[in-house]
Amino acid sequence: MYASDVMSTPAISVEPEMTVREVAKVFVEQKISGAPVVDAAGHIVGMISEGDLIHRTELDTDKPQRRGWLDLFSLGRDANEYVKSHGRKVADLMTTDVISVDEATPLAKVADLMETRRIKRVPVTREGNLVGIVTRANLVQALASMAEEPALDAAPTDREIRAMLMGELAGRSWAFAGRNIVVRDGVVHLWGMFQSADAVNAVRVAAEATPGVKRVEDHTETYPVVVSGL
Repeated sequence: MYASDVMSTPAISVEPEMTVREVAKVFVEQKISGAPVVDAAGHIVGMISEGDLIHRTELDTDKPQRRGWLDLFSLGRDANEYVKSHGRKVADLMTTDVISVDEATPLAKVADLMETRRIKRVPVTREGNLVGIVTRANLVQALASMAEEPALDAAPTDREIRAMLMGELAGRSWAFAGRNIVVRDGVVHLWGMFQSADAVNAVRVAAEATPGVKRVEDHTETYPVVVSGL
């Protein structure tokens, strides 16, 4: 799936010259927690979110000014915090380092961007202009909309199930070397010895996700603990 398959469109956006209170009203009325900031040409120039609005002098939630000689090393941060808490326009508060994707970006890359950059929403652009937005909620909604089981033209045989599972496990560091997987009537039987319960769980998950599998039975054992010097 791609960004275009799950994005919300048209994306709700705000303008750099809007006031902080106007943006707060947009968030409340539209039931959103953040939005792209778009200029008159339709280009994204920033992002603003609820996090940019929580430390405000109007609410008496602005951060107190630091005191002491160590504050010499945080003058830039203090100045930025002052702008965030006292600025009246979106342009004063918005984040300008915007991460965006195009419509053909795979969802795997979108999810990776959200995780690595610790962001909750990613604007989607077409030729530089905003066309939609993908949020974490959009990804969850896409997951909820999927069929529980993929449609199969014909039930795979036990041999095909085993081949698919072994292929999925190939090259996985946690897939133990001494494994033995037996498939009978769509039931996967796991045999062998593991050093990690997490590895057993990962193999079980891989088996359950294999098309045609009815259930998984775990017959594995743990490696005996060897205490040296006894």
